Amino acid sequence: MTGEPPGGALPTGSPHPAGPGGSRQAPGRPARPVIADIRESLARWNDPAARHVRRERRASRGIGVWTVVALLCALASVVAVLNAAQVTVAAFLAMAGTIVSGALAVRSGARLRRLRTSPARPAGRHAALPPADSAAYEPVCRLARAESSLAELLDQLPSGASGAGEALPLGTAEGVRATAADAAQTLRELASRIVTVERARSAAPASERAALDAAVRTLAEQLEDGLEGYGSLVAAAGRVVAATGSGQDATRQSLVEATDHLAGLAIALRELG
Repeated sequence: MTGEPPGGALPTGSPHPAGPGGSRQAPGRPARPVIADIRESLARWNDPAARHVRRERRASRGIGVWTVVALLCALASVVAVLNAAQVTVAAFLAMAGTIVSGALAVRSGARLRRLRTSPARPAGRHAALPPADSAAYEPVCRLARAESSLAELLDQLPSGASGAGEALPLGTAEGVRATAADAAQTLRELASRIVTVERARSAAPASERAALDAAVRTLAEQLEDGLEGYGSLVAAAGRVVAATGSGQDATRQSLVEATDHLAGLAIALRELG
């Protein structure tokens, strides 16, 4: 006798219990870590400092490409002139190509110089986000998007160093950038306080949670006020970039006012903290 169970079938153990309908539930990687990894990758890609580095690389490649094109066009124009008794259409086109590509190379060089002289925030500074169920999560995501938009707009603002007649006073863009960076840091510190209070609320007795809920709501309202001020600055910068002609004076004044307002908000939020 071998001790087989009735029916002659040996019992087969399954490391995973069968689900409804007899289907076995295989273990899988939790969805939350995967989503967190994706969010972190997107945050790193959209980080203002990383975008700044990518712009520098594009400008540097532009210098090389247009310089090579200009040299080739210049060589072609010399060959065309030497092989013809008079300036031909081919020589004229080669000369025009030399001028255009040379101008584009100079423009790329000026853009690269401006990018390298403008301050860039450290890469990865904004990678960490509050928990998805936190009251600070959605506002911090909006703040990150607003920072990216403002960085792009400030790169397009005409500066006094460019020599353009309609340029902003020298240092205006740098002042706006510094004020925005300071305000963003203050808002992130406020969001961190919200997360800390939320964790304390989770561990507090039921009788103490009402007061902590009220504290979270107050901090969330302050965060929304700060975001509104930051959004006003982004809108003012957008109006300056889009403005033409006589409307530029008013938009520049609105940019200065929005910058001062955001600076005041940041100071007030730090004092409240």
